[in-house]
Amino acid sequence: MIITKTPFRMSFFGGGTDMESFFREFGGSVLSTTFDKYCYVNVRHLPRFFEYSTELSYSKTERVTNTDDIQHPAIRNAMKLLDMYEIRLTYEADLPARSGLGTSSSFAVGMLNAFYALKGKYADKKKLADEAIYLEREMCQEAGGWQDQIAAAFGGMNRIDFNKDGTYDVTPIIIHPDRKKQLNDNLLMFFTGFTRFSSDMQKANQAGYDEKINQLKQMYALVDDAEAILEDKHSDLDEFGRLLDKTWRLKRQTGGAITTNSIDSLYEKGIAAGALGGKLLGAGGGGFIVFYVQPEKKEAVLNAMSDLMYVPFRFEEGGTRVIHYSPETFDPKEE
Repeated sequence: MIITKTPFRMSFFGGGTDMESFFREFGGSVLSTTFDKYCYVNVRHLPRFFEYSTELSYSKTERVTNTDDIQHPAIRNAMKLLDMYEIRLTYEADLPARSGLGTSSSFAVGMLNAFYALKGKYADKKKLADEAIYLEREMCQEAGGWQDQIAAAFGGMNRIDFNKDGTYDVTPIIIHPDRKKQLNDNLLMFFTGFTRFSSDMQKANQAGYDEKINQLKQMYALVDDAEAILEDKHSDLDEFGRLLDKTWRLKRQTGGAITTNSIDSLYEKGIAAGALGGKLLGAGGGGFIVFYVQPEKKEAVLNAMSDLMYVPFRFEEGGTRVIHYSPETFDPKEE
């Protein structure tokens, strides 16, 4: 039996520039972090006592004898990619799916990690990120960028640069622990209650794409500014919050599905209560919203957002990992 634990990610700057259609022409960068909310994938070989050979448990339960009959596209294609048979897979998570935190990509990374471990093989973080991107974007044909898979695999607070040749570089943000704690303490996250499929949002936001290039270029440039604020111990950390407001207002212009009147109202309510900035996390349309709030304004913002679920969190550094490893002897059935 194998159990993997894979974090969710929080993207601050550069979201949208990780789309291959953008960065292969202009380059791209994202500044993001993972935090202490996780998905867990439990995989083992299914004993041969049943009329089915594979059992899957996620938001629904599937029992099949043929991999092609699996309804969940990521599981079906991952099993084909790594030649997996006769398994029982269980998925659970600390936070809901379709909520803007890269949950589907965290699942993809964690599942691939578990499959490799079940086969007795080691896969490094880059291999897991690369194969999760291939699984979701090529095999499953889901619209979206590359940042989620990379963040889930590597973990930590990083700048991820996307190069025109289709490669990427992951560079940890160098920030003093005290300053990092202050940043963490100044961020408040709330669940808006709305959920949606990120790939659907991405497709909706591709309409009028050419008109959005200018905004994406400006969002790309803000990654440098945000990195400089974090790494310069003499700079005012509150500027990070003000930059969040700037990037959110730019992002709102990059697609009609990014926001709704309800989301706009929630955001402006947070700003009116004293938040310096914030943003909706993910492709848009709902999910989680995060605000940067100075300590003396926290109570006012929490009161203003009292209708929403407040979700405390701490930054994490580990990325995907195997937390339980019990090797199994498995002999494939003879055809």
